[in-house]
Amino acid sequence: MAEINPISALAQTGSTDVSGTVLDAKGLPIPGATIKNQNTAKVAISDGNGRYRIAATKGETLVYTFIGYTSKSVVLGNDTQVNVNLAEESDKTLNDVVVIGYGTQKRSDVTGSVVSVPKARLSQLPVTNVLQSIEGAVAGVNVTTTSSVPGSQPNALIRGQNSITAGSGPYVVVDGVPLSKTGGSLNDINPNDIASVEILKDASATAIYGTNGSNGVILITTKRGTAGKPVIRYSGYAGIDNLAHILEPRSGAEYVQKYADFLKQTGQVQQRPVPNIGELPAYNAGTTTDWVKEATQQGVIQDHNVGISGGSQDVKYFISGDYLKQKGVIRGYDFKRIGLRSNLDVNVTSFLTVGTSLFLTSNNYDGGRANLLFATAMSPYGQQYNANGTYAIYPMSPEQLYTNPLLGLTTTQISRTTNINGNGYAEVKFPGALTGLKFRLNAGYTYFPERRGSYIGRLANDLNGTASSFNASTNSYTIENILTYSKDIKKHHFDFTALYSAQERKYNSTTAGAVGFVNDELGLDNIGAGATQTSGSFRDRYGLNSQMGRLFYSYDSKYLFTLTARRDGSSVFGANTTKYGVFPSAAIGWNIINEDFMKNSKVFNNLKLRLSYGKTGNEAVGVYNTITTDGSVRYPFNGISTIGVVPNNLGNISLQWETTKTANIGLDFGILNNRISGTVEAYQNKTSGLLLNRSLPIITGYSRVLENIGKTTNKGLEVTLNTQNFTGKDFRWETAIVFATNKNKITDLYGDGKNDLGNRWFLGKPIRVIYDYQMTGVWQTGEDVSKQDPTARPGSLKFADLNGDGRITADDRTILGQIDPKWTGGLTNTFHYKNINLSIFIQTAQGMTKNNQDLTYGDETGRRNTPAEIGYWTAENMSQTRPALSYNNTLGYGYASDASYTRIKDVTLSYVFSQTLLDKLHLGGLTVYASGRNLYTFTNWIGWDPENNYSSRGSGDWTNNYPLTRTFVLGLNVSLR
Repeated sequence: MAEINPISALAQTGSTDVSGTVLDAKGLPIPGATIKNQNTAKVAISDGNGRYRIAATKGETLVYTFIGYTSKSVVLGNDTQVNVNLAEESDKTLNDVVVIGYGTQKRSDVTGSVVSVPKARLSQLPVTNVLQSIEGAVAGVNVTTTSSVPGSQPNALIRGQNSITAGSGPYVVVDGVPLSKTGGSLNDINPNDIASVEILKDASATAIYGTNGSNGVILITTKRGTAGKPVIRYSGYAGIDNLAHILEPRSGAEYVQKYADFLKQTGQVQQRPVPNIGELPAYNAGTTTDWVKEATQQGVIQDHNVGISGGSQDVKYFISGDYLKQKGVIRGYDFKRIGLRSNLDVNVTSFLTVGTSLFLTSNNYDGGRANLLFATAMSPYGQQYNANGTYAIYPMSPEQLYTNPLLGLTTTQISRTTNINGNGYAEVKFPGALTGLKFRLNAGYTYFPERRGSYIGRLANDLNGTASSFNASTNSYTIENILTYSKDIKKHHFDFTALYSAQERKYNSTTAGAVGFVNDELGLDNIGAGATQTSGSFRDRYGLNSQMGRLFYSYDSKYLFTLTARRDGSSVFGANTTKYGVFPSAAIGWNIINEDFMKNSKVFNNLKLRLSYGKTGNEAVGVYNTITTDGSVRYPFNGISTIGVVPNNLGNISLQWETTKTANIGLDFGILNNRISGTVEAYQNKTSGLLLNRSLPIITGYSRVLENIGKTTNKGLEVTLNTQNFTGKDFRWETAIVFATNKNKITDLYGDGKNDLGNRWFLGKPIRVIYDYQMTGVWQTGEDVSKQDPTARPGSLKFADLNGDGRITADDRTILGQIDPKWTGGLTNTFHYKNINLSIFIQTAQGMTKNNQDLTYGDETGRRNTPAEIGYWTAENMSQTRPALSYNNTLGYGYASDASYTRIKDVTLSYVFSQTLLDKLHLGGLTVYASGRNLYTFTNWIGWDPENNYSSRGSGDWTNNYPLTRTFVLGLNVSLR
């Protein structure tokens, strides 16, 4: 179909409706294209047949855009029927502008490893934290959800682990100002407010942030206002949460059989069918309690977001408000978040622009919580309530090892944080001979108060009553002076950036506690009523001063060169150092596609080679840890309680940075009109001067001292591939694939060529490994144990005698696997049929080995219930995987298990309403969708979930025993015009 020229005379001079069809170069309709009246900011969306209708007047400009196509502007003349053909933009990705830190750059000019998170992952997923959108979708970024506690944040690791003991989390910057090190987290950023997320991975990209960039950088840009009439948008969803997999405890009959088998295996005479007298009434009545069901509930989540944007050419604004409420699947786990944001940009003069990025987020985690660990341990015949309706303290009375899992619901628990963040900037553009020179001042301030409080009273088995209160605040500021200069001289292009910045964080906290209350009426509201009082306080300060310079040069858009150097001075280092470190990097790029010999290529649309090398540093030292300090202790002296001092920390005033040298090579490509495009990258990191604790003779008064010793290497391969599999008139199918491998190893520890068995650190092996006995089965009746494990008996675990000495000893332990995945991947298939869109995302992590806390459920000498999925050995079933109930795990075997998994992470089905219907409803846009998350996991893991970190009794924080949840939501996005 030939393009119809829209420039003619409009039939009438007043406002009218302009309609037409948006087509591609082949004359096929483009559904979902955006048509915007540049003069009135009115917006329309083409329907499944490419048709649209929008109010417009002669002389006004309509802008037609669609992802993957060149935008087109049309000045209206006489016609009310305007058909437009959009050409595919083969080099669109090359002309995209990406955020690179202290500025932006055309993607075709980028020489470092910078990845943009797919926009669809940011805008089409109902998540509470943006890291949930990134999980599995970006090569080289490993995001893990170890607990699904409402309001918790996943862990992120960029390109694996370089350090052994130092923090490995990425540095987060929002709108150019740090979020990390201010007390806040990504949980304080409303995902609906985010416009783009860039991830900096290699030294060339991260060196500009110096020590802060040693573990990668996440750059977040929030939405800003645009010129035009106000546009009101509402985004909301509501849905339900359920446990993705339930590790069901044994039923009543199975529990009784387990007890009988335990007595038989331990040679005891059975006197009653259940272990405790308190279980007999329910057993005799034939009634059971499903304790997991009692401790859990139907989870509910809802989120509502309203945003208003608009402005003139000189003043642009974006305002949003968000309300999130989540009732967890385990009783008592609730989360509420209220957020407000205001972004403002003002062109004061032709050369001065000022703006602000302000937000306030209030997080509320209040509420006593049920104990899932104890719920799985309860006898199905346990007594849930007392006669007066209160919770029975010991459901399996007289058994006192486990208390009622619902006791936490009777306690008062307060946990709240508030992030008040104000950022502002002023930018001056110099005219005349200084054209291209800009100065920008960024200033950010964060106030982060937090409050926690607890009262545990008599209903929760505390006969004295215990109260505690914690209040803390973090005050942070950042000031950045940025000077940039851009100049073109014929085919030569120069960009220079210089920075001087200062950061400071002050933290202080106070604690108060009391034990011994007359009653539980006042509790947390009157700590002074407690008989025994405790109190404490703490304060610290952290400061960082930095200077940075970056030079970018390109010749004819073919040959690219970037040189960066940053100098950081950190307050954490001691008196024997300069406190400063310099972190340089260099990178080159070759846009092969721009060479003359590629101009007539019918295969390649993009081909660029990138190389970089640089050094980053990790300060990795806590505030004041370089100083030798004493701690206070209270002890009796002459019958009087006296305060004394004891050695606390042996400082090292010579500590310096952990240093990582990084090499990176990357190839960006696009072929067959960008039907296939992607990136392949390989990298190697070498880290030296690791901050490790060297053991000391205890006679010195200290057990260890922190030193710069040890080395590691870390290397990997990353592949990103995007394909357009089918592009028809009504149907389109696109695929995105990411794949990443990572391998780290320790090359030196203490300089003596020896391993550190106590910490499970081994030369030449990955940093995090499982070091344990190699289980080969279970000893069966009649087998001869005398030559290998004389202490074993039928039903004991059988281990390999690796050193061949005829005994199972600590010397038979070996490395069974690594904790971190050997490779990760993600597969997204997106289907479009007319106005219907379907996205299916599958995530995988392979090559992981973890100790399985779910398998180490001790029978506790027959005193607890155990999961039905986890069996036990009997002489009849002759299990080769599970021990007898009588087995005592004296060797401390951790049950190392394969934790690899493949997960249907999310599926989203959406419908975009046609413009014809929207016109009748007087709406600018309307999309409804249904989305499911964590739908199914394919794994050999036995337990709640392979990602989940589950704590056993006495070994961890049971409040995080909150397994993966499966979520289903319905949502809509609507804009008013």
